[in-house]
Parts: sequence; C-alpha cells; structure tokens
Amino acid sequence: MKKLSFVMIVIVGLLLVGCKNNEESNNEQENQHPEQNKTAEQQESEKKEADLNNGGQSTGESDIDEEEDTTVEEEEMKVPTEPLYEIAEDWSVVPLQEGINEKVVLLTIDDAPDQHAVEMAKTLKELDAPAIFFVNGHFIDSEEEQERLKEIYNMGFAIGNHTYNHTNLQSIENDQTKQKEEIVSLNNKIEDILGERPKFFRAPNGSNTDYANGIVEEEGMVLMNWTYGYDYFKPYMDADKLATAMITGEGPEVDVPYSLLKSGANLLMHDREWTAEALAEIVKGLRGQGYEIMDPHLIKTP
Repeated sequence: MKKLSFVMIVIVGLLLVGCKNNEESNNEQENQHPEQNKTAEQQESEKKEADLNNGGQSTGESDIDEEEDTTVEEEEMKVPTEPLYEIAEDWSVVPLQEGINEKVVLLTIDDAPDQHAVEMAKTLKELDAPAIFFVNGHFIDSEEEQERLKEIYNMGFAIGNHTYNHTNLQSIENDQTKQKEEIVSLNNKIEDILGERPKFFRAPNGSNTDYANGIVEEEGMVLMNWTYGYDYFKPYMDADKLATAMITGEGPEVDVPYSLLKSGANLLMHDREWTAEALAEIVKGLRGQGYEIMDPHLIKTP
C-alpha cells in the first residue's frame, strides 16, 4: 500500500513538471510570433493606429490599388487626339470625314517672334483662339528671342517653319544646298529650343520650289500657303481697316472687291503692330459670323 502511494506521488509530480514545461514552451512561441496569436480585431486596431502615426497614410493593399487606379486614369487622359482636318490643294482646311464642322477658319501668324508675337499670343490665349506661329530663324538668335518663342509655345500654340532667313526660295532655286539649309537648320534650332520639330512649313511670299517641297515632305511637315491676308498691303496697315478686311474677306483697295472668306479659310497675318491691335476684333468678328477658330493640332500631318 505504501509502495502504491509512493508511485502515485511520483506520477503526479511528473505530470506537474510536464504542464509547466509545456506552458513555458507556449509562452516562448508567443514571444517569437506575437502576430499569430492576436485576434483579428486586435490586428485591425493596431493597423489603424499605425496608419494614424504615419500621417493618415495607409500602408495596406487598398493604397496600392488606389495608386494603380490613378496611374490608369492618368494614362487614359494622355490619349493622343485624332486628326480631323487636312490641308486641301487650294490651301484651305477641309474635314477628313462627314459630321465634322466645316465652318472653321485657321489663324496663322508669320514672321514670329519679332516685336508683337508674344502680345498676339496672349490676346489669342485670352480669347481661347488657337493659331500657328510661323517662325523665322533670325528672330530666335538671342536668348531673349528664344524665351519669346518658348513663351508662345508654352501657351499651347503650334509652331511652324518660315525658313531661317526669310529667303525667297525661288530666288535660290538653283542652289539646293542653301534651300535645304534654310529649312532644316531652322527645324534643328527650334527642336533644340523647344524639344519638338515644327509640323508646318510656309515659304516666304508663298514661293515654293519642287526641291524645297521634297525637303518639307522628308521633314514630316505639312506644306502650307494661305487663302487670303491683307496686313502686308499698305492700305491695310491700319487696325480698323485690317479688321474689316479680315472679317469680311474683302480688300477693295487692293482689287479684291469680293469676299474670300469661306469655310476652311486659311488666314494669313504677320507679327505687326497694326495686326496685333486688330487681332481681338478679327477673332470676335469671325466668331460673330458663326466661324469656329480651329485648332491646328487637329490637322493631319505626314
């Protein structure tokens, strides 16, 4: 009987020791992996507290999803605009397909940026009226002149090539090297300044040559002249007279007693004091007749 009691005592002692060791082992595991032993509510509570400590910025998967959604949205906003118009053989602007507004006019400013181009760009910007500024190379030689070009470009206006020295290309028709230099050297310079090559070309005086036309095509530019313009004729070197002529399309003092204004008209103007003064009235007058001032970025390019 005494032996049996002794054995029972030994067994109970061993069981007690084993429970204690097991409890210590469990405590040690909890200390090594505390997160595995927390309830879902505890983990969620600690996560919210950590977010508050991080200035309210969550570090969870939901933030990653939001960032991905924002990236996709930004990419969708950068979808390039499809061309809607092209330049016809008569130099007017025509829709590429039915259903596109035909009653538009294109504004162009030659000999920029001389003295008034930035002022003209600001006027057009205030009126939300797009245009092409055709640049001469000799007007962007200095840093100050280059800053003028950047200012016009940064306002969203299209930039065109009007040759480096405003040379009549037909006068150098037998010198292909010089013709190419007049066009390509200006493209190179504009690209150095703006990071983008011009998409449009207009020859001084509208005097094109077959060779120059080939260079324009190689450079991926749209060849362009105009349908009418009056500010280079002496009788229209006056803001009021010029505004009337551009709005009506008529120039009776230079033997144009009929209107040249029509849908798709390609309007020629220059960086001149009287043109800058008349510009706002010209835009408002054309719109008053139902014409839309079209965006040249919508013109098909090669």
